[in-house]
Amino acid sequence: MGRPRPPEPFERVYSAPEPPAPARRPRVIALATALVSFAVAAAVVFLLVPKGGGHHQAGSASTSAATPGDTSGDTSAGSPDGSRPSPTGEPSGSPSSSTRPGPTPPAAKLIGTLPPACATVSPGTVRDLIPAAQQRNNSNQTLTTCTYTAGSGGFRWLRVEAYLYPPGIGQPLDDAKRNFAAGFDQARKPATERTVTLTKQSGLGDEAYRWYKVDKGEKTVVGQITMRVRNTLITVSYSEEAESKNDADSRQQTCLAKANQAAREVLGSFR
Repeated sequence: MGRPRPPEPFERVYSAPEPPAPARRPRVIALATALVSFAVAAAVVFLLVPKGGGHHQAGSASTSAATPGDTSGDTSAGSPDGSRPSPTGEPSGSPSSSTRPGPTPPAAKLIGTLPPACATVSPGTVRDLIPAAQQRNNSNQTLTTCTYTAGSGGFRWLRVEAYLYPPGIGQPLDDAKRNFAAGFDQARKPATERTVTLTKQSGLGDEAYRWYKVDKGEKTVVGQITMRVRNTLITVSYSEEAESKNDADSRQQTCLAKANQAAREVLGSFR
């Protein structure tokens, strides 16, 4: 046997040393940690969810965080019967402000003095109704009259009369109403005239009626407007001459229209 062979050269590849394996925690410690985390999460959820709110959704922040005065949410909540309140804040079953009775209007102011009767009809109207009129007036504190008669162009006349029921004496408003009604009843059964028409008329004062009549003893016709303005009675009469009964009946519309024209001007002095 010869000498032993020398070992063959061997190139060793270098590698970094492996780190030591981490120490494993005992299972008991891991289980305890999980239980503590679960308990903390359950406590947080219990504090966030309101009591008695099981029927609410947990994610509805606008509902759970709403204050008692907050109306941004569902307005049906808070009504005992579940009805939705009206926008004005009133219960839906209560009458609205539009159906409630308004304030009682103040009593109409009574008239204290009468205007001059001859100043209640304009000069132009007098010229149209009574050509070349002659004027005569008479007045005191409770009664004033003005009469216009034609100086030419046939028989015509216009008369304005106003009677005042003075404030502070009796019941002026009731007295005026009562005498207005009495005058209307009397016109239904006149003694010296023949009534052709007698009707109530609206739009003149507080109440009014129009009366067209024919004088029994004379050939004259009269269109008369009687008005009540609070505690005053006003009568405006226009008269013409008629040749016959047929002529008298045909003048009805003309006489009443002229009396009505003057009455509307007179009414302007009592407003």
